[in-house]
Amino acid sequence: MKPSSLIAAAALSAGAVLVPLPANAASALYVATTGDDGNAGTVTAPLKTVQKAVDLARPGDTIHLRGGTYAPASNIQILKNGTQSAPITLRAHNNERVVIDGENMPHTPGPVGSSIPRAERGAIHIEGDWWRLVGLEITHGPYGIFGLDVNNTVFDRIVTRDNYDSGLHIVLASSNNQIVNLDSHGNRDPRKNGESADGLAIKEGSGTGNVVRGARLWNNSDDGLDFWMFSSPVLVENSVAWGNGVNRWNLPDFTGDGNGFKLGGNGVAADHTVRNSAAWDNAVGGFIDNNNPGRHTIDRCTAWDNPGTGFNFSRSSSTLTKNLSVANGTAVSLGSHSSGSGNSWNAGGSWSLRSTDPGTVTGPRDADGSLRSSTFLLPGNGADLGVRFP
Repeated sequence: MKPSSLIAAAALSAGAVLVPLPANAASALYVATTGDDGNAGTVTAPLKTVQKAVDLARPGDTIHLRGGTYAPASNIQILKNGTQSAPITLRAHNNERVVIDGENMPHTPGPVGSSIPRAERGAIHIEGDWWRLVGLEITHGPYGIFGLDVNNTVFDRIVTRDNYDSGLHIVLASSNNQIVNLDSHGNRDPRKNGESADGLAIKEGSGTGNVVRGARLWNNSDDGLDFWMFSSPVLVENSVAWGNGVNRWNLPDFTGDGNGFKLGGNGVAADHTVRNSAAWDNAVGGFIDNNNPGRHTIDRCTAWDNPGTGFNFSRSSSTLTKNLSVANGTAVSLGSHSSGSGNSWNAGGSWSLRSTDPGTVTGPRDADGSLRSSTFLLPGNGADLGVRFP
C-alpha cells in the first residue's frame, strides 16, 4: 500500500472523517447552480450540473459543489472508478450547504405496488469504486443514495432526508465502504406503504470490511438500520436510532417494522458487531437479530423506551456484554443460544437514567461531525455499562 493510502486507512480506523487526497491528485472541478456546462469547470468558470463534472472526473480529481440546490430531472450516475492511490472526491465546497433535490426525477413517488428500475434508484446512483462523497444533503429522491456493487468508498457527513425509499442503500457485492457520521431521517416509501424505507440499508449482498460509525437514523418509515440478507459481517459503532416505524405521512395500510437496529433476516447468517450505540422510542424494538442465525457481538449498547423488546437475539448465537435495557416492553430475549455477561438484566433490579433528554445527541454535531458529549442514557447509579456520548 502506498503511503497516502496508509494515511487514509489510519485516519479512518481512528474515527477521522476527512480522508486526505493523495499527493498526485490530478485537478479540481467546480460546479455551481449559476454555472454552465460549456465552462472549463474552474472556480471562476464553474460547470452547472453535477453529472457533467462526474463525467469529466478522472482518478485523483476533486469535484467541488458550490452551495445551493441542484434539482436534476434524472438521477446522478456515478459509474466510473477511482483508484486506491487516487480516489475521486465529490464534496461540498468549504462546508457550503449543498442540496441535491430529486423531486423532479421519476418515481418520486411511484404508485403503490410499483417498482423502480435499478438504474433509476437513488438521487445519486453509484456503481463506482474508490469514491469519497463528503458533506452532501440528498432529499426527495427515489432512494437518497443507492450503491450497487460499490467498494472502497467513503460516505462522510452525508444527510439523506425525506426520500421516497431508504436514505442510503447499498446492495450486492459491496466491500470496504466507510459510512461516517451519516444523518438519515424522514425517509418513507409510499410504493410499499412504509415497509422498506430505512435510514441506512446494507442488504441482499455480501462483502467484508464495511463500517458504520457515528450514524444517526431517525423517523424513517421502516427501520433505522437494516442488514436484511447481507451475508458478510458489518461493524457498527457510536450510532443511534430513534423514532423509526411511525406513520408520520398517513400512508394507507402502513407496514413499517419500527426497529432501531435490525441485523439481517430470512435465515441468512452473518456475524455483525454493534457497540456503543443506542435505540430509543422506536415503534417496536431496539436491537434485533431478525432471524439472522449468526454470532453477533453486542457490546455497551442501550435500549430505552421501545414498546417491544430492547435486545432480541432469540434466533442467533450472539454474545451480549455490558448492555443496558431500561423501560422497554421486554428487556431482553436471548432464546437458547445467545448469552452474555455484565448486562443490566444479569445484575437485576430496577434501573434509572441520569438523563432522558436526547437534545444534545440529536442536536448539532461538532465541527468534525462527531456527536456531542452528553449524560443522556447513562445509568443513574454510575454503573459501567451502556452507551457513552461520546
